Amino acid sequence: MTVFESIWLIIKELYAEALQWLRKPKNRVEKSWMIFIALLLFFRLYLWSVEYNFLNLYGDIPTIDKIQNPKIDKPSELYTSDGVLIGRYYRENRNPVTYKEIPKVMVDALVATEDIRFYDHAGIDLKSLFAAVWDAITDNPRGASTITQQLAKNLYKTRRQKSQGLLSKVPGVKMLVTKTKEWMTAINIERTYTKEEIITLYLNTVDFGSNAYGIKTAAQTFFNTTTEHLTTEQAALLVGLLKAPTTYSPVLNPKNSLRRRNTVFSQMQRYGYLTAQQVKDLSQKPIELDYKVEQHTDGPNNYFRSYINSYLENWCTDNDLDLYTDGLKVYCTIDSRMQKYGEDAVKGQVKIMQNLFDNHWSGRKPWTSNAGVEAPNFIENNAKRTALYKYLVKKYKNTPDSVWIVMNTPKKMKVFSWQGEKEMTMSPMDSIRYYKHFLHAGMMTMDPFTGYIKAWVGGIDFEHFQYDHVKQSKRQPGSTFKPFVYLTAIDKGWAPCDKIQDIRKTFNYIEDGEPKSWTPSNATGTFTGRDMTLRHALGRSINSVTAQLTEKVTPDAVAEYAHRVGIKSYVKPVPSIGLGSGEVTIMEMTAAYSTFVNEGIYTEPLLIMRIEDSKGNIIHQFTPERKRVLSQETAWLMIHMLKGGIEEPGGTVQNLWSFDLFRGNELAGKTGTSQDQADGWFMGLSKDLVTGVWMGGDDPVIHWRSLSMGEGSKTALPVYGRYMEKVYSDKSLGITMGYFPKPKVPITKDYHCVTILPKRPTVSLDSLRIDGGDEGGEEEIQSLDSL
Repeated sequence: MTVFESIWLIIKELYAEALQWLRKPKNRVEKSWMIFIALLLFFRLYLWSVEYNFLNLYGDIPTIDKIQNPKIDKPSELYTSDGVLIGRYYRENRNPVTYKEIPKVMVDALVATEDIRFYDHAGIDLKSLFAAVWDAITDNPRGASTITQQLAKNLYKTRRQKSQGLLSKVPGVKMLVTKTKEWMTAINIERTYTKEEIITLYLNTVDFGSNAYGIKTAAQTFFNTTTEHLTTEQAALLVGLLKAPTTYSPVLNPKNSLRRRNTVFSQMQRYGYLTAQQVKDLSQKPIELDYKVEQHTDGPNNYFRSYINSYLENWCTDNDLDLYTDGLKVYCTIDSRMQKYGEDAVKGQVKIMQNLFDNHWSGRKPWTSNAGVEAPNFIENNAKRTALYKYLVKKYKNTPDSVWIVMNTPKKMKVFSWQGEKEMTMSPMDSIRYYKHFLHAGMMTMDPFTGYIKAWVGGIDFEHFQYDHVKQSKRQPGSTFKPFVYLTAIDKGWAPCDKIQDIRKTFNYIEDGEPKSWTPSNATGTFTGRDMTLRHALGRSINSVTAQLTEKVTPDAVAEYAHRVGIKSYVKPVPSIGLGSGEVTIMEMTAAYSTFVNEGIYTEPLLIMRIEDSKGNIIHQFTPERKRVLSQETAWLMIHMLKGGIEEPGGTVQNLWSFDLFRGNELAGKTGTSQDQADGWFMGLSKDLVTGVWMGGDDPVIHWRSLSMGEGSKTALPVYGRYMEKVYSDKSLGITMGYFPKPKVPITKDYHCVTILPKRPTVSLDSLRIDGGDEGGEEEIQSLDSL
């Protein structure tokens, strides 16, 4: 016989004996006792079945362990690599306080209003409960929940869907079961905690509305003060909110809030916490707020945080974590000091260039070609991409003319300006025209060895321009793409001292099945006819030499090497590839140039270092993807080549000499400017850091008319110069001036070649026209020694 069969036989025997006993005659007393015992047994059985969720009829109830160790939602925090808190993530914005931080007037107001017998009951106030039942019978319903019961509901979520069982679907029964679980939980809470601890837990978890959970956040949200500095009228207002946060909101319903606050005063007078005169004086005071609601993510809004926010949400979902409740500590790679220097450098330079740009285009539209032709329907096409236009199209689908009427109707709006946000009256179409005149910029600094992104400046103002020019925006890199041509050549056997003649040449090729020809010009429109070393040609950014070298190593090979070192965007393998005819991001370019500094090892840019739990334990340590893509010799020679922009006579990077960066220091870099001066670039390298900078209009058709004004050495390079001056002057960063390391492997290629040119007036131009000119090309330059 099995165990189950044995137990079943015992139950059957007990049932038979009980049935026989019940059939015997009973007197009235015995029957009364029987009914009482039966009801008692039924009640005990009911409580037992609720406690253990018999057959999943009742839903979960907090265990003693959960009551002793409650899980209070904690916001996650975002820190920079140097330990500066820059953001928080929360669904319920709460910051716990201790009992000592809660003013007595807050406790008095709470007890007087919500549970006057709080210090006398053990979780359930039977007197209030029976009174509430009687009031319900007499059609005058009122609440009877104690503070402890409310805590059970708030802290342990006894009414959430997950806590409901099968009986929750039965009308009337659901509330009985829910109340039973709250009563049982309240009793267990009273057994576990002191009255002071219960008050503290309650005020730390209760919802005050306006996304303020807990007394500390509520004090900050409504009054911009700390908990311990709450006044009597402020405490009474907050207690009044507990009845119905929206109904009695001082923001949404100020009259209701005032009446409710004064009701709390009356309750405090009734139970001896305030005198009649105090209530009279306090009730006459108006509600004074210093109101500011924190969002689910607080801290400064900027471009890298926007990327981090999206990444963290996905990462936490994949790892069964809740970013908004688990109290995670996230450490990003950004250095707060370098970030500030980068933002200041970008804004400072763009502001200067904006004044020049406005004067440059005074009376004309910057989306006009050099031939004087305005880009057709430029503003209208941009308007059609706006959310407002798409909304209006749906709203007025039967009357399309109404769309443009609204789009051209002036109204007051706040707009960005370099003098600060200002209010103007303009139509949506006018605002598009207004904003299209602004220059934009992006900058990123990366530690080439760790992959850590130390500064990420995605634009000039995140609040008004949220499009990120570091990771989102793809623009023509101009001559900053040329190093990938020279990289290909060196890795295939060429040496920095090898020479190519600076001559005009036409290239015939097939593109998309069609025969084409291309004859690149140098920026000056002339050719020297000289044989130039590869280092000098790159330093001077000579188009003709780069184009010929591209032909020799093949455009396909250039594209392959560019992808190998970090360019992820598609670049078409055409003869003009080396002059930057493709489109790439700042992040790609910075990572690719970092491969040269990191001895040929590509390192994926990294923005998050590690994530810790609420107790400081490391959950995940992020490590970037690393792989060797170049030999150490090739990587070292590329640094040597890129130093040519500063060291070679007429090098396009020599504007850096105007900055205080060369006291026992070496830098390398490359400038670039795209067709019609729409994009200005600079890539800067030191022994410790690689930085990419871009500047241009919101759209490629917005451009400078003059190469001398719009070239990368004038627009983007100064951002790097000002930025690095600040970085080097901040000793706390530990980033020092110094020379690039000597090669760790034998250098087999000839790189000792000195360029000597006649001393003539300087003409140092910087740009690219993929259908024509680019930097350099003239003999009219001075030697480096004479600069």
